[in-house]
Amino acid sequence: MTRVHHVGKGSGTPLLMIHGFCVDHRLLLSLEPLFEPRTGWRRIYVDLPGMGHTVAGPEIDSADAVAASVVDFVRAEIGDQRFAVLGNSFGGLIARHVASVFGDQVAGLALLCPVVISDAAGRTVPPRSVVVEDADLLSGLDPDDAAEYADIAVIQSAENFERFRTWVLPGLRCRDRRATARIAGRYSLSRDPEASAPAFGGPVVFITGRRDHVVGYSDVERLLEHYPQAVSAVLEDAGHNAHLDQPERTETLLGDWLDRVELNVGATNGLEACAGSRPKMWRA
Repeated sequence: MTRVHHVGKGSGTPLLMIHGFCVDHRLLLSLEPLFEPRTGWRRIYVDLPGMGHTVAGPEIDSADAVAASVVDFVRAEIGDQRFAVLGNSFGGLIARHVASVFGDQVAGLALLCPVVISDAAGRTVPPRSVVVEDADLLSGLDPDDAAEYADIAVIQSAENFERFRTWVLPGLRCRDRRATARIAGRYSLSRDPEASAPAFGGPVVFITGRRDHVVGYSDVERLLEHYPQAVSAVLEDAGHNAHLDQPERTETLLGDWLDRVELNVGATNGLEACAGSRPKMWRA
């Protein structure tokens, strides 16, 4: 069994935070300001196998193996408590799997620039574009850092690069390249999460970037019928790191989602929860 490294913050309802591919838990630590005015959330930031401080043995050779390690972690760390899940990019694929396995025990699901279609050739993505270019900034950076940043940045600025340097680069630099290569070779789950479980009735938010040339934004639409309480927001001037490109808008959307999840958790204790009947589409 893989020993999953994790960082815990706060107390209350567990919120499992699952980062994307080839980075680590620090990518989502950038969301911590969201919780400064909120109490009652126990944030659990995991490092996926082969990333961060979670060692991947030879058995970690696929997305299925990664998903199984996260399911084992939830059973050991969270047990039978109700919990929420937030997944980013590849972590969004894993988060969908977790929701399919645990069903109603999952009180809410947030998907931030999620992988919907594992095969990159099958995705609908916009051409790569940059809203704000800063050649002077790039020329003053370490060449390797500049290359990593320029490949993903939609808004090139000193402030945006500082977020990238703090939250993204550390994970990129410490990943196990052999392990991530094995996983990349079998990047698809053997079972589609939505096909293997009933419709998910809890609060859901999809947050995507209109300029996300990695996973795109329009493929999310094919998931909405499975998540009838979903809000789907496409952020303008945002790419695959939408929460770093548009932190305030992301925080607003996630704050609304957390409020809805709190109502859902409260409903199990005899409180009345708000419920709609159809997914909502937002553009921000």
